[in-house]
Amino acid sequence: MDAQGRGRAEDVDPADQWVLNPRTGEYELRPPRSAPQSRIPGPRSAAPAPPSAPDREVPPPRRRRSAPEEPPPRRRGRRRPAKRKSKGKKILLWTGGTMAFVVLAAGTAGYLYLQHLNDNIQSLPDDGAGTGGFRKDEAINILLIGTDKRTGAGNKGYGDAGSAGHADTTILLHVAKDRSNATALSIPRDLIVDIPDCPTTQEDGTMEVIPGSTGVRFNNSLGQNGRTPSCTMRTVTELTGVTPDNFMVADFNAVKTLTSAVGGVEVCLAKDINDPDSHLNLPAGKHTIEGEEALAFVRTRHSVGFGGDLSRIEIQQQFLSSLMRKLKSNDTLTSPSKMVKLAEAATEALTVDSKLDDIGKLKDLGLELGKLNTKNLTFATVPVRDNPAETVKATVVLQEGPAQQVFDMIRNDVSFTEVKKKESEKEKKEKAAAAARLEGAKSDPSEIRVRILNGGAPGGSASQELRYLQNEAGVTKSENAGNADAEIARTTLEYAPDQADQARALAEILGLSGAAMKPGESVTNAQGLPTMTLTLGKDFKEAGAKLNAPAEVPEGAKKSTADKVECAK
Repeated sequence: MDAQGRGRAEDVDPADQWVLNPRTGEYELRPPRSAPQSRIPGPRSAAPAPPSAPDREVPPPRRRRSAPEEPPPRRRGRRRPAKRKSKGKKILLWTGGTMAFVVLAAGTAGYLYLQHLNDNIQSLPDDGAGTGGFRKDEAINILLIGTDKRTGAGNKGYGDAGSAGHADTTILLHVAKDRSNATALSIPRDLIVDIPDCPTTQEDGTMEVIPGSTGVRFNNSLGQNGRTPSCTMRTVTELTGVTPDNFMVADFNAVKTLTSAVGGVEVCLAKDINDPDSHLNLPAGKHTIEGEEALAFVRTRHSVGFGGDLSRIEIQQQFLSSLMRKLKSNDTLTSPSKMVKLAEAATEALTVDSKLDDIGKLKDLGLELGKLNTKNLTFATVPVRDNPAETVKATVVLQEGPAQQVFDMIRNDVSFTEVKKKESEKEKKEKAAAAARLEGAKSDPSEIRVRILNGGAPGGSASQELRYLQNEAGVTKSENAGNADAEIARTTLEYAPDQADQARALAEILGLSGAAMKPGESVTNAQGLPTMTLTLGKDFKEAGAKLNAPAEVPEGAKKSTADKVECAK
């Protein structure tokens, strides 16, 4: 039965106005006969919906069918039209890599009624703490923040009463440049960090610098002393060396409304849980949860693992994996009514930075993330250990070695999972050529002649590397040539064919890959002698440090992938 046959136009569900056109395989918006304007709920400000374009003819409503009619037997006539991509598949592209988080749900349904959803979205300035927004041809870093601020009805049992909220749950989502993999890195709220000074836009539009703090919990980077999400961005950059492109903040309501919008999320418990603090009471086994029960699940910690925040991080990661799988399921993607509810829930619960405050931008981000496969989406946690300065353990500090290894992998766009990709013949040849550059004889370090340029490394890096090469590596014929003409992401070594022995020796000293070695031309130094050129890129860490990014995930990161179903213990 179509929408007009159900009663008054006021009673029509907005989702029911999207009907499948059997000729094209597309969902189309059909207004009711009695009401030419859209019945999709208006924005909070009750602003009228934008009028239809006057020169666009509205086709007469068609009877709704669940499937195209089959032609009578032996009927001959027109060829069937070429099969087009279904709307479900298009939506899948928008939601495939969602991280099961608020924004990507918004991106999926953004095409339904853009103005209404745009009015739902709330934004805050990034105060120059981000990169200026994600880019389609670059790796993406999105900072996802869950705050414990009490907002909305029914949330009095959670968070701190009267608090402006903390960075209670923080995930740095890194998506590879080639979109083949992604890493969701959880940052413990009780990690001891230094919060930098934070220039922050005030409500009247003026800028005020919120003083930083030394040796405090990470969760104090938001809400406390007037700090906004831009300060959490700065703290993450200070901690990891990764500058986020954008941020997204959600409160308790996001978990409740999103899980209800998709009809519940399946979770698994390895044991009975009865947590009076989070109000979660479930027996062991699989359960489908939504709303208040879903929030209790992600808030529980005393009844899982060791009963601390690190145990709660694990259960949250399992929950997000399950929510993502539900978002990608056909049951969700092919249901217009669920997509409408999902869009409403996401945009109502979401606060983004001002570079991402438009449904079109969210849709573009969703399209990029939709290229991901769940088996290559890794959940990891910053490696930490108990704070040795405390008798009663309440906070944690970095495991410096493993933590820096994790940060290096993200900065250098290294996958936490093995990604099997079909290589083209060109790619195979380039890979073989890069490997061949490392094969062969190597000069003695004393015979290496190289000049060093700074092409994006921190100030003074060329001088520091020069001292290391001359004093510790035996490369005495080296010199500082100042700054390069342009910044580069990866360090490179350019050399002439007759300098290949020198290039291989220097690559071994620095840890350069074959791909970083660029056969070309030498330059002439002040003495008129041919010299190789080493250009330090943004991947340069410190003098003497190997430039090859680590390929193994340290054990302390506790990784899991989004395609696997795990039971909370």
